[in-house]
Amino acid sequence: MTVSIALFTADLRVHDNPVLRAALDGADETVPLFVLDDAVRAAGFDAPNRRAFLADCLASLDEALRERGGRLVVRRGDVVGEVCRLARQAEARDVHVAADVSGFAHRREDRLRTELESDGRRLHVHDAVTTVLAPGEVVPADRDHFAVFTPYFRRWETVAPRRPLGAPRRVRVPDGVREGELPARSAVSGVSPGLARGGEQEGRRRFAAWLSDGVDAYEDRHDDLAGDATSRLSPHLHFGTLSPTELVHRARERGGAGADAFVRQVCWRDFHHQVLAARPQAAREDYRTRHDGWRRDDEAADAWREGRTGYPVVDAAMRQLAHEGWMHNRGRLLAGSFLTKTLYVDWRVGARHFLELLVDGDMANNQLNWQWVAGTGTDTRPNRVLNPLTQAKRFDPDGAYVRRWVPELADVEGGAVHTPWKLAGLDRAGIDYPDPVVGLGEGLDRFLRARGVR
Repeated sequence: MTVSIALFTADLRVHDNPVLRAALDGADETVPLFVLDDAVRAAGFDAPNRRAFLADCLASLDEALRERGGRLVVRRGDVVGEVCRLARQAEARDVHVAADVSGFAHRREDRLRTELESDGRRLHVHDAVTTVLAPGEVVPADRDHFAVFTPYFRRWETVAPRRPLGAPRRVRVPDGVREGELPARSAVSGVSPGLARGGEQEGRRRFAAWLSDGVDAYEDRHDDLAGDATSRLSPHLHFGTLSPTELVHRARERGGAGADAFVRQVCWRDFHHQVLAARPQAAREDYRTRHDGWRRDDEAADAWREGRTGYPVVDAAMRQLAHEGWMHNRGRLLAGSFLTKTLYVDWRVGARHFLELLVDGDMANNQLNWQWVAGTGTDTRPNRVLNPLTQAKRFDPDGAYVRRWVPELADVEGGAVHTPWKLAGLDRAGIDYPDPVVGLGEGLDRFLRARGVR
């Protein structure tokens, strides 16, 4: 009997999983394996919200495998060491894993390949598992990656992605392989109280519901803060409980302007992955330096983290993040612009805070979105500043989003909720809410001068 290992990473699903399919097709028996990586915790990326969501995902994956006669095998420790140890115990000839783009993942992959080959075993790395197209599948004529989204999207649209794979009917796991202990959400402390449930079943339920009753209005409503009309599928894409390839196929089958707009957003995710694959240092260094002399203002940065800047739409977004471990995309843009351009604080400060809380936080999307909004990344308008008052009037005109997340302002009616410092007399005195930490004009002038525009 031949044995293979399907090493799950950010592909925690049985539907449309090329790693699992290849492992099953290439051997008589397969060990579905997930390793709780000590290095992730040591590096500070083991945030409570992601750890809790991961526990849901692993429980869901184990359930799906058991329905097919298999089970999930869980180990803790160094991924390379645990995989090689299990390969020897199970006499597995081949190990299958999804490709990843971070420098950390590449180093781990290189170590794993070297160790396996020294023991007479093989590592198979599969592309287009966590993205629709593999990084590097479409490139410009004179560079190793696209640095601007629009030309990337034009090329990306012309390439037909692989066809989605069905879930396997049967998974045969070798006898004698110890299962290990699944982590439990209940054992994780410090979790945001409104954190959503994870897992493939939940992700597929959410996508099916949104595809039938949400995607059609997506183009018109995706920036509506109070309307909450986005798919909320980003955590499931991050953990791979949903396949981006399957999402694109099904959205295109649905058709329409809303589905097209959704597919474009999935492409943004592919775009960031191909940038980071080509420039791994962009996770911590400016992709395009502006020679910024970022300010260190701990008091203002703390006010931003706590949702106490005095600008209600920014504070609402930050409080949503704290409560749900997730934030509306328009809110992310506003919060990021305020920190980096109005307060002129280093984008890495914001990126670090987001990674501490975001259930969908990953290196490619988090770091490069922060660089985009800070003007140090791929944005072709690096000095653009999002005015929180203008944005609030446009995307939360009657203040419903603010009142939902900033209860101090719940009794302020209409659009006046966005400028509480303008309230007079007792109306202002009765509200325990701070005045703005900085004037918008002052912040804009400081930023433009720092960038050499004024």
